Amino acid sequence: MYVPFETLPGHSRIWIYQSNRKFSDNEVTEIEEATKDFIADWSAHGQGLEASFKIEYNRFIIIAVNQDVQAATGCSIDASVQFIQSLEQKYQIDLLDKMNVTFKLGEHIAHKTLIEFKKMAKEKAVSANTIVFNNLVNTIDEWQDYWIVPASESWHNRFF
Repeated sequence: MYVPFETLPGHSRIWIYQSNRKFSDNEVTEIEEATKDFIADWSAHGQGLEASFKIEYNRFIIIAVNQDVQAATGCSIDASVQFIQSLEQKYQIDLLDKMNVTFKLGEHIAHKTLIEFKKMAKEKAVSANTIVFNNLVNTIDEWQDYWIVPASESWHNRFF
């Protein structure tokens, strides 16, 4: 069952999917509608999941589940991945490749492969102070506190 994102408890589990490109405003509207429809019907073992989502920076889809009501299970997680794959196909985007890095260059949001990011670090084009998106956070609380951080405070720090 869909609920407003802000009503979910901070310990709700999240999954972050980053796009390899920025969504157009029309795509955001369509993706929001499709995601809301998916979440409205999303369930685990026949029980509706109390869940929500956000789209941030026209680039990230963040799905959250209140595990206190009903935990997401293997099958329900598989269903969400299949939904994300359907978005990838429809919009010709990459949302599941975890070997990509998204970071800020001034006000611009850049998206590079891990190999390209490592090269940029070696060439000092990015530094430990570069603001990165740490998509490995697991809860809403972690997302609020540790999603957008200097590379030195994330798994990205290994490159500096």
